Amino acid sequence: MSAARTLMHEHQTHPIDTRTLRRVCGLFVTGVTVITTSADGEADGTTVNSFTSVSLDPPLVLFCLHRRSRLHEMLTVSGGFTVNFLSGRQEKLARAFAGRRPEGFQDTPYHEGSTGLPVLSEALAFLTCTTVDVHAGGDHDIIVGEVVELGVPQQGEDPLIFYAGALGALDGEFAPAPRQAS
Repeated sequence: MSAARTLMHEHQTHPIDTRTLRRVCGLFVTGVTVITTSADGEADGTTVNSFTSVSLDPPLVLFCLHRRSRLHEMLTVSGGFTVNFLSGRQEKLARAFAGRRPEGFQDTPYHEGSTGLPVLSEALAFLTCTTVDVHAGGDHDIIVGEVVELGVPQQGEDPLIFYAGALGALDGEFAPAPRQAS
C-alpha cells in the first residue's frame, strides 16, 4: 500500500505526532543532496533533502541540519559548504553519506573547489557557499549560505529524488521548463 493511501484517511490536530508529520511531509517530492565541508584537513559530508534556493540577488540558498549532526562543528569551523545535487544513479552514494559513521568519501571521487571545500566530482551539479547565517529551527538549524561557485559536471542526467520515505530516480518523461529570455 502506498504512503498516500495509508495517509488518505488520517487527520490530526495539535499536538501532532512526529511520525505522522514525517510521513505527510514525505509526500512532498524533494531532490537529494550531499552537503560537504572540510576543516583541519578532514573532509566530511551528509545527505540532505531539506535544501532550497532563497534569493537570486544576492545568491542565497539554505538547508536544514539536525543540531546533533556530526557535520555541525565542522561547518562552524570551515565557514562554508558545498551542496552537491545527486543524479538518479547515485542512490548508493546518498546512502553512504547518510549514516552516523559515513563511508561517503571512501571510493568517491572529489576535488577541492576554488574555496578549498570538497566537491563531489560526479555530482549532477554543485553550489559552493560561504555561510552567512544560522537560525534555530526546533531540533534543526537553518543554514543560509551565499553561493560563491557553481558547476554542472553531469549534464543531461535525471536527479535523485526522495518521496514517501524512499530514494529513487525520476521516472517517466520529464520536460524541463522552457528557458526565459534574459
